[in-house]
Amino acid sequence: MAEQKSYRFTFIVLIFILIGCFLMNISLGSVGIPLEGIFAAFTGGEIEKETWRITILTIRLPKAIAAILVGFGLSLSGLLMQTLFRNPLSGPFVLGLSSGASLGVALLIMGASIFGGFLGTFLMSGYSLVIAASLGSFLVLLTVMAVSFRVKDTMSILIIGLMFGSITGAIVSVLTYFSDAEELKQFLMWTLGSLGNLSWEELSILSFLILTGILLSIASVKPLNAFLLGENYARSLGINIKQSRYFIIIATSLMAGSCTAFVGPIAFIGLAIPHITRLFFNTTNHKILVPSVCLIGGILMLICDSIAQVPFHELTLPINAITSMIGAPVVIWLLVRKRKMIF
Repeated sequence: MAEQKSYRFTFIVLIFILIGCFLMNISLGSVGIPLEGIFAAFTGGEIEKETWRITILTIRLPKAIAAILVGFGLSLSGLLMQTLFRNPLSGPFVLGLSSGASLGVALLIMGASIFGGFLGTFLMSGYSLVIAASLGSFLVLLTVMAVSFRVKDTMSILIIGLMFGSITGAIVSVLTYFSDAEELKQFLMWTLGSLGNLSWEELSILSFLILTGILLSIASVKPLNAFLLGENYARSLGINIKQSRYFIIIATSLMAGSCTAFVGPIAFIGLAIPHITRLFFNTTNHKILVPSVCLIGGILMLICDSIAQVPFHELTLPINAITSMIGAPVVIWLLVRKRKMIF
């Protein structure tokens, strides 16, 4: 309790930084919009240009909300996996979820041309990419969960997840080898990730899934703290290892799988944010880490998206490239400065 109080001011600062980055993200773009224009659009007041209101409410606001949700979901998923497997190199996609989603999208994009006509058009319309990515992630998750019933060691689940990821990745490689240039380009664009083009309906679905994953994570705080000292210690505290493990895996799958399905595979965030958070907060208590990784993940995702949309220019860069280019040097600098990894 005392530890939580000592970090209360830091949480307040992070919340204000998150709000500031949120407003900055909406303000910046091919056309700069001042803060008074943003507030007028939110409140329905008079605005200098009516096009600003349309731009904010239909394009920039959904994209900023998507950035926060993805930052929350991937950062927290990375924390859960690093704690469960006690491996600092674990990320939200170690269970093969991203590879499964890629396989689903690859089968859709590179198989749609086989059907042709009305069926091919139907396959490539509406929610088809989201459904394909979700099904791919879900099938890999089911397979990993089914196999995990037969193993008792948590590290075995990690290895199984990595192997399934390798299998699905190999199938995607075969599909790309036999596909044409147009299909390859479409698949590549999906792998680069995009926070734009999400409707309010899609955002509501994504919000529900991320919120469910966060609630499951909060409910798993005690087992997460115990897992840091090993499964035998957790068992001595009366924690149901299998049940806790399944809750953590399901929470990760909901958050990482939904993010990948709606915005594509986003690199760096899930792997690095937990380490950045631990270096700043210097704690292993998940009552502190769970909310802090969400806040820092949301902040950095908004910053990366602001850079990706290239302020005052029509050019938009791939969000996946920006998260890696900005994030990796930050982590290297922090680790070199601290001289050790807190875990």
